[in-house]
Amino acid sequence: MENMNNEILSALNWRYATKVFDPNKKISAEDWNVISESLRLAASSFGLQPWKFILVENEDLRAQMREVSWGQSQVTDSSHYLVLAYLNKIDEPYIEKFVTSIAKQRGVERETLDGYYSVMKGALIDGPRSQAIGEWAQRQTYIAMGHAMLTAALQKIDTCALEGFDPQAYDKLLGLEGTDYNAIGAIAFGYRAAEDKYQDLKKVRFENNEIFETR
Repeated sequence: MENMNNEILSALNWRYATKVFDPNKKISAEDWNVISESLRLAASSFGLQPWKFILVENEDLRAQMREVSWGQSQVTDSSHYLVLAYLNKIDEPYIEKFVTSIAKQRGVERETLDGYYSVMKGALIDGPRSQAIGEWAQRQTYIAMGHAMLTAALQKIDTCALEGFDPQAYDKLLGLEGTDYNAIGAIAFGYRAAEDKYQDLKKVRFENNEIFETR
């Protein structure tokens, strides 16, 4: 357990927001599969997974996205560029799809999940949370972002989380306009370039007693 703890802390200290990626270094299919699984297995409220992950491989598309991302080189130079989109509405068919999936994967009768269905419907469709369901889904999507970035750090794969882009332009470029999904963030994955000066800077964080309290 001590070795695992040290490995986690080492990875977290090693990780930084990579500004310059080496465009010649690519993530292996095996390593990328682990990252994609970390996204698929990410935690979410009720387990509803109100998100979509869009891997952008087309170089021309990535060039266009860079233009609406303040010219940030990570968009085009990283090995893998992933856009995270959140589900902007929760309706009864979506909840039913999820509940049906539970019944199938766990080998139980759908009717045994009626109570769970009602709880989710009451909270997300009939209750006050329905008025801000998009904001709720955005928060869930950031949980998945954290999963992927930690997983990558443990693999010694560099990342940079991005919000610095025009979300409406991303929606248009990715064909999300008029759908139930909207872009909220992105992660560039790859390997740091030797000339990225930020990799040598000391990580600056507040001390424990400034951010933790015990009551």
